[in-house]
Amino acid sequence: MTHAPRKNTFQPKPFVKWAGGKRGLLNELLKRIPKDFSSYFEPFVGGGALFFEMKKQGLLNGKQIYLSDKNKELINAYNVIKKCPQKLLNELLIFSKEHSKEFYYYVRGLDKNTDFERFSDEYRAARFIYLNKTCFNGLYRVNQKGFFNVPAGSYKNPQICSEELIFNAHEALQNANILCGCYTKISKLAQKGDFVYFDPPYYPINKTSSFTSYDKDGFLENEQKELAGVFKAMAQKGCFALESNSDTEFIKELYKEFFIEFIKADRYINCKGSGRGKIQEVLINGMEAGSEKQ
Repeated sequence: MTHAPRKNTFQPKPFVKWAGGKRGLLNELLKRIPKDFSSYFEPFVGGGALFFEMKKQGLLNGKQIYLSDKNKELINAYNVIKKCPQKLLNELLIFSKEHSKEFYYYVRGLDKNTDFERFSDEYRAARFIYLNKTCFNGLYRVNQKGFFNVPAGSYKNPQICSEELIFNAHEALQNANILCGCYTKISKLAQKGDFVYFDPPYYPINKTSSFTSYDKDGFLENEQKELAGVFKAMAQKGCFALESNSDTEFIKELYKEFFIEFIKADRYINCKGSGRGKIQEVLINGMEAGSEKQ
């Protein structure tokens, strides 16, 4: 594979915006990475901010990497970037030239077609990235039928086709195992000594704070309880388990046997500008015993 020339050194970073993305938490997360671990697992990969930063810093050299998510279109985009970045860029260039609000809504509605999955992987990946770069606030949201339903954003010149971004991500993903599936199944692959970072959809801090679902099934009380059980099983197995979540009494009660730290995180995506900025979150550390730390 011939790489396109890059202006800078290897600087991989997320190729999509993602609600709950970890750009603002990277310094805190990096402080808590175990010094010596075997394989790396990220079962809710989303934008993959921590993975890309660890890759950039050489912290994953020589290690097995497992990136996974339940979102089929997201995982398809990861796989296309890994395998055929130039074909993706060719498709993105077409999307970029055609961009308009009318075109956006046409593209958005394609997943309602019964033959949607007959589109090539490259086209579907380009569609996914195009919608992410041009939709309102870069949100990923689906309705109860599983159809993407975020309205168009108001951007004068959205950057839809970035060669440097795609090729940096392509290089970073070469040794990664990219899997589509529920975290409960993927986590079973982790063994003693592996590092597992859980970044699930956060539990809402109040009844109006959750913008909606990342998938049609939602991720509320029962799903959070199930995740807490998996987290505990990982810790008991001897994995280095770390989780980000919201600072709520419900979450703190679920993980009360673990070491909980409170950190300020930058919120980049919110429907209102006043809702962006610093917000307190929790980091749950399955590598250490203990209780809450203010």
